[in-house]
Amino acid sequence: MNCREGCGACCIAPSISTPMPGMPNGKPAGERCLHLSVEHLCNLFGLPERPAVCGAFQADPEVCGESREEAIRLIGWWEQVTAA
Repeated sequence: MNCREGCGACCIAPSISTPMPGMPNGKPAGERCLHLSVEHLCNLFGLPERPAVCGAFQADPEVCGESREEAIRLIGWWEQVTAA
């Protein structure tokens, strides 16, 4: 599966523990990343400051569903069931 351009669910729903510019403590689940543009695109894409976890994310129907809204819900669910 390819990412849906303009989705950005993976930049909102999960927590990111890796420090990044403007977010030295990462971000909590459900909070929009500061680097997500109004078009729901990553402003750090292709830059060395982009967290490795973001670069490693692979779109998958089980995680991304059929729409941006479903992806936010599914990723949020995965975040909850895998939280320590």
